[in-house]
Amino acid sequence: MRSPTTATTAARLADAARLFSGRRLTLARQVAGLRKNGLAERIGKTPTAVAGYENGTKRPAPATVAQLALTLKVEPSFFIAANAPDTTIPTPHFRSLRSTTQLVRDQAHAYGCLVADVAASLEKYVELPQRHVPRRPVPPDEVAFEEAVDAATHVRTVWGMGTGITGHLIRLLENNGVLVVFSLPQTAAVDAFSIEAVDRPIILLNPVKEDYYRQRFDVAHELGHLVMHGDSEPGSKLVEDQAHRFASEFLMPAAGIIDELPARADWQRLFSLKERWGVSLQALLMRSRQLNVMSDSTYQKAMVTLSARGWRRQEPGEGTAPELPSLLPRSVELLAAAGYPARTLADQARVPISFFDMATARRPTTNQQLSEVDAPQTDPKEDRASGVLTLPIADWRQQDG
Repeated sequence: MRSPTTATTAARLADAARLFSGRRLTLARQVAGLRKNGLAERIGKTPTAVAGYENGTKRPAPATVAQLALTLKVEPSFFIAANAPDTTIPTPHFRSLRSTTQLVRDQAHAYGCLVADVAASLEKYVELPQRHVPRRPVPPDEVAFEEAVDAATHVRTVWGMGTGITGHLIRLLENNGVLVVFSLPQTAAVDAFSIEAVDRPIILLNPVKEDYYRQRFDVAHELGHLVMHGDSEPGSKLVEDQAHRFASEFLMPAAGIIDELPARADWQRLFSLKERWGVSLQALLMRSRQLNVMSDSTYQKAMVTLSARGWRRQEPGEGTAPELPSLLPRSVELLAAAGYPARTLADQARVPISFFDMATARRPTTNQQLSEVDAPQTDPKEDRASGVLTLPIADWRQQDG
């Protein structure tokens, strides 16, 4: 006679096999950084069988589900299809498709999809700011810099920013319904990227980039993709250049900064502007050239100086701590106070606790890989909160204390 624990495990495996989602298997495999043939070898199956599991033409037996769960370090329930039909999230806008492998891009994309699942699960209990990101499509096959500038100006107008300095940029985006999280340390090579999830847009930051000024430009760049390139094929130079121009205007609006920019490489003045506007020296020099304040020859000489002094890799001065996301971390804190431990929330989102912790962290994980769940996840608890919790809105004009 089987023990109750054995019987329960067998029942869960049977449920997972019966309700198996090929998309969930694909996500787990990609986050683990495996190709189909690599996973097939580890579970003793053929690549054709794994492909069948993923495309839905073949259903794994309970014993195979157990092998998949053990190999990919997830609970069997991870593979159960959601109540709603699986929705494919579009390919992210990666900076350069040539500098990273398809395997790493798939890994980053899959993690972003799981972050979207975590956020959707948390939003059953926490009311996050509504999405308020204007759409301003820009032709992806044209230079269209003027249209990119107009798009940035439009967003600043809609968000009531005027032409002044942008304060806490991540907080500003979060207040307008954009989720900002840190990506996996294994996918740092893809830099920051953004995805348009079903319910809200998500920006994933490079977890190893500890530069306050460049991080802000990355966030503004990804906002540009969300505003301008919802239906555009990612990876083209034109699309990336448009996002760069959007970020320049968004962080350094011409009407607000043009009179402050120097016509020559006045480094003392440039350092002062760097601190005031929260952008790098390189961004300021580029902006000076874009606005015809600085000539091309002066700009080129200034960039040579930057290179000679090693400032293109790391600019001098005391480092300002990068901005940190807060929406998901604060949501978890509110729910913990209402009686929901993180492990229960992870179980409800059907992701390993290690994924959940990274997706909802205030700070990036840089020195650890995804780890196996320490213990079996518990059954979801009853709702102890009285209704949906509303997350307070923080002032984006103020930096972190």
